[in-house]
Amino acid sequence: MQSQDVAPRPAPGSAADRIVDVEQAEAALVEHYSRLVRLAYLMLPPGLGRGRRVLTAHALAQRALPRGRASAPVIPAQNGGASAQGHARGGDGSDGDPGYAYIRLQVVRTALAAGLRLRARRPSRGHLPALLPQVWGLRLFPRSGGADELALEQRLAALTGPARAACVLRGLEELSDGDIREVLTGCGVRDVDVTAALREAAKVPAAQYALLDSPEFDACSLQARPTDLRRRRQHTRAALAAAAALAVCGALVALPGGGWGPDGAAAPLYAQNPAAEAALDPGRLVKVTPAAWKTSARTDFSVWPARGPLIVDTALLRRALAVWARPGESVHVSATPETPSGGPAGPPQLLYAGEVDNARVVILYDGLRIARYAEPKDGTAGAALDFARVDGATGAEASALVLGRADGNVRYLTAPWVTKAGERDLSKPGAGLMDLTLTDGITSPLSSPATHTGTCTTWNVLQLTDASGTHLLSDLGELVPARLTAGRPTAPKEVSGARALRTWAPFACSLEDARGQGVRTVNAWGYTRQQLPDASGTAAWACTRAETWRGDGSRVLAQFHTPGGLFGAAVAKAGDVPACGPRDPHVLAGVLWKSKGGGWYLLAAGDRATASVRATGGVTGSGRGNLLAVPTKQGAQAGLEGTLEDGRSISGLR
Repeated sequence: MQSQDVAPRPAPGSAADRIVDVEQAEAALVEHYSRLVRLAYLMLPPGLGRGRRVLTAHALAQRALPRGRASAPVIPAQNGGASAQGHARGGDGSDGDPGYAYIRLQVVRTALAAGLRLRARRPSRGHLPALLPQVWGLRLFPRSGGADELALEQRLAALTGPARAACVLRGLEELSDGDIREVLTGCGVRDVDVTAALREAAKVPAAQYALLDSPEFDACSLQARPTDLRRRRQHTRAALAAAAALAVCGALVALPGGGWGPDGAAAPLYAQNPAAEAALDPGRLVKVTPAAWKTSARTDFSVWPARGPLIVDTALLRRALAVWARPGESVHVSATPETPSGGPAGPPQLLYAGEVDNARVVILYDGLRIARYAEPKDGTAGAALDFARVDGATGAEASALVLGRADGNVRYLTAPWVTKAGERDLSKPGAGLMDLTLTDGITSPLSSPATHTGTCTTWNVLQLTDASGTHLLSDLGELVPARLTAGRPTAPKEVSGARALRTWAPFACSLEDARGQGVRTVNAWGYTRQQLPDASGTAAWACTRAETWRGDGSRVLAQFHTPGGLFGAAVAKAGDVPACGPRDPHVLAGVLWKSKGGGWYLLAAGDRATASVRATGGVTGSGRGNLLAVPTKQGAQAGLEGTLEDGRSISGLR
């Protein structure tokens, strides 16, 4: 008996001159549709996101049909590989099926193309949103797997596109290296890249190949969740208002004589508007005196003094303001999510102007945003303009700004009330603090985790000291470093003591998930500990919650750390949920875990306010209290439900 999700494997060399027509290819596509979609899903770049990968995988499979008649070169790999020679997964008697071979080749080719850089003139189909299928009002994604599937997903994400394809063809299609080479070459991959891909794919243990058939990677068996209903309603109202405004403007333009005239009731052109001219005048820049912060009741960016040797360089300041208002095509503009990048409404405040490494840098503040202008020392070509939201920043959140990054290091401009700065490895709480020099508020360079690639082994953070105490800040690739806290979400505390540092240490590398998201603060809460079965020691459970400057877009990770391990593992992830936050300071999560004795268990843990926990779905079991350990088997799928002490229900993060 053969699963319907398994493609037939015909014998090599049995169809040397066969031609694939549309009917034959369509029959193969319909019969093996779910397997072809699984292949595409696994080979697509993980950066697309789970929801888009699902729709793109279906689109690539559906668009694999030939136009008219297409020749299908018969090579061993295209005809199914070694499995046709009596293997149980391929022995259904459909030898020599060039239809499946052709469809699979097209799927692999388009999935690989989606991983290449988007070309300016002829973008690949894989880069563009699929016309069909389309889903409105729902987010679709495969069911979540266990820790093993998560580990395999991370391994595949670290591979190049050809290496990921080679791994999937080897593990799922059971092709030999020679057959894989034929397929990748047929997809346009160069021989030298094929060799490198095979070598890289060999790093994935063969024991994990069976997980490729897991429901975690089944893009045809999906879960559905609603999109952001509140934001969708706002967008609908905004679209209706825009349509009404467009209709009114069209009617006015159609009036005799041009309606109210070319500009109607508008003010003069931007360059002649008094407010706009004031915003572009370097002589009108707000420059706070160096001692203003000492007598102010506020500790925010509005009391930062103007610093740097170039604060009197009128030409530089004029260029910075002009580029902010009207960035040219050659200017690289970046902004944190949902941060407006338009010009200032009035004269902004000057925070810094000087030379940093090989650039001239100007940092400005308009009450809502920090704007950083940088240009090369030898000209203005290649200028950059970066924005970050800082509305409501005060205290530790307004203690430092990124001045520049170079050679894997970062320099900060610190607040005038900062008295001491140091560098600390967050993953090693006992490593101690390395002092940094402060020169006119500028730190000496320190290693930046935002520029590191590859496997995370350390995570260096900035430690600042002022009259209120000690604060930890982490560079997440943006202008404003994120503030780190620890403790229960209703009363988070600074990461200054040994206990807070030990809480963060196993989960320091999880900050990679928050890079480039406009994160304001990240809190780590070690909510419980659990005795492991088979006398395997005690595991720690923690949840980390990243809050953003814009309000929405929060990210929650439930994490699990076993004794002896250097780092913990993220076992559940959610976005825009109140769990593990001040509004809902509760959490429940689970993980499939293998004991030292070889037995598999479903482990679940809630915070200490959890009165009972129960497992549903593929694993059943329940227990009083906030902990649960149920024997199970590898790959089991389960849901978690809990009851709080006040009687409310809580669902497990997935």
